[in-house]
Amino acid sequence: MPFRPAQFVRPFIALAMVTASTLYAIAQQPPTPTRVRGTVEGVDGDTLSVKSRSGEDVRLHMTGNMVVLGLTRIALSEIKVGSFIGTTTVPGPDGVPKAIEVHVFPENMRGTGEGSRPYDLKPNSSMTNATVAESVVGNDGHTLRVKYKDGEKTVLVSPDTPVVTYVSADKSELKAGAKIIAFMKKLPDGSLETDRVSVGRDGLTPPM
Repeated sequence: MPFRPAQFVRPFIALAMVTASTLYAIAQQPPTPTRVRGTVEGVDGDTLSVKSRSGEDVRLHMTGNMVVLGLTRIALSEIKVGSFIGTTTVPGPDGVPKAIEVHVFPENMRGTGEGSRPYDLKPNSSMTNATVAESVVGNDGHTLRVKYKDGEKTVLVSPDTPVVTYVSADKSELKAGAKIIAFMKKLPDGSLETDRVSVGRDGLTPPM
């Protein structure tokens, strides 16, 4: 029987086409959300029920080692040189990133998530966790130069930008009506769990 290379090549071409189409389909799927922002509807045992800001009902399994942090407002003037902060920014009209929120980390959380990366709060937003290297007060707010391990960024913080900090809290604050942001992951069975929740104090909606 004569050797026919096409008999061997065709199956590989078909396999490659199937693989490519599968990878393309996966790439088109929206990424699984890693956080939910919303209002607590209730707690039943280890299940946290949340109405997301987009109106979806989300049920989260709370892990045994879940961390709950409170968020409270502070003044813009409390951001000092040397403060370790996180800030969500969007491109400003003059090219300088504009902060739409700033959260100041307490000293025991210094270094948390250090760096700059795309964020999902608003279109084209970024999250930067970094140390304040310079702060210049102007008529339109504070201009902060922040440094992180891979670079630095200049950020404009206007007087109406929400500024908050973390305080200790516990599960008892996860009451109906509380505003939260919960970090979550999807389990193999499709359910969702969380091991970290930030809850606003005194009616505060977490701005990040």
